[in-house]
Amino acid sequence: MKKFLCLFLVSLSVMAQEQSTTGPESGNLVIAGGGAIGPDITNTFINLAGGKNATIVVIPTAGGQDTYDDDVWFAKQLRDYGCTRVTVLHTYDRTMADSDEFTLALKEATGVWFSGGRQWRLVDAYAGTETERVFWEVLDKGGVIGGTSAGATIQGSYLVRGDTQTNQIMMGDHEEGFGFVKNIAIDQHVLARNRQFDMFEILEKRPELLGIGLDESTAIVVHQNTFEVIGESNVLIYDGNFWSRDTNDVAHPPNIERPFYFLQKGDLYDLRERKVITN
Repeated sequence: MKKFLCLFLVSLSVMAQEQSTTGPESGNLVIAGGGAIGPDITNTFINLAGGKNATIVVIPTAGGQDTYDDDVWFAKQLRDYGCTRVTVLHTYDRTMADSDEFTLALKEATGVWFSGGRQWRLVDAYAGTETERVFWEVLDKGGVIGGTSAGATIQGSYLVRGDTQTNQIMMGDHEEGFGFVKNIAIDQHVLARNRQFDMFEILEKRPELLGIGLDESTAIVVHQNTFEVIGESNVLIYDGNFWSRDTNDVAHPPNIERPFYFLQKGDLYDLRERKVITN
């Protein structure tokens, strides 16, 4: 009986860990919702990478072009901000992505940025290759991984809008991201494109996931299991709860079947506990 109880408790502990939302143990993430990436987000990413002399790799693969030159956005923007060691890395060839030669610049990097487009292209090119493994090395040595739009969604464990035919399908033929944040689904352009109710399609079938909706020109900065909102607009939280800055609202929450709430610049959130951090 005692042995059975111990096994049962261990099983519950494993299940709890599998269902909890957690960020990377080391390093930082900058996860942006598309649109213009202003000074707040850009400078935060540069500083977390180690400053303007840091080695930064920009990966534009989600955009779908055959080739990219060194002046592709966001690489050009980083140089305009004074960054001196920016490399553009791109391939659709998984054999190349699995080679030491391709990942050489990435192994020196303390910052990686995924540009926008279609997130499934990043999966097809890099998932399960040496390149993906080195992404994790960047975090393990205390670096930063950032991205916007498709480059935001790819950082979660569940790949929102991962269908190869259209980005209007929430649960498509690609459903697994790189998982820098576990047990999470990340959407983008949410308010700008009137997407604020789309997340519920996923959460109805995958209720264990935390849903995050990022509006344009807005980002979350993830360190371990906490994030802070930066940028100009709002972040939508789909954790099954209700939160408000007004204590009267909290005392008398609305009777709604599909709750979500808004965070803005400076707000902090505990991913593991799934609650807003308040003073």
